[in-house]
Amino acid sequence: MANVRPRPDGPQNWWALDAIAVLAFAAIGRVSHKEGFTFSGVVDTAFPFLVGVLVGWAVIEWQKWAALGWRSGLGVLIPTVVVGMIGRRILGDGTAASFVVVATVVLAAFFFGWRALVRFTRR
Repeated sequence: MANVRPRPDGPQNWWALDAIAVLAFAAIGRVSHKEGFTFSGVVDTAFPFLVGVLVGWAVIEWQKWAALGWRSGLGVLIPTVVVGMIGRRILGDGTAASFVVVATVVLAAFFFGWRALVRFTRR
């Protein structure tokens, strides 16, 4: 087993915090657009982005990046936005440029934010 690199931060379930961030993003969006706050509505809105989180975490695991590092934040952000927007388009939901920008900025704040908070509290 040559070339096997251990994960720098050990095995954790950090992906769950990214999934929670996506669910929060979907919930906030639904409430702010007066679409109603229901569990099924939030999950329906979040679904394509949650698929993107899974794609991002597959890359993070494959590359063995530290879950709390900037690479992982970016490694989950890009697929989450890209897969999320493609999924929304396939499902017939909107992908206006302003929504893409807002989604990218908010998800970046959430993904990098919780990572920074965890790193800060571990000092």
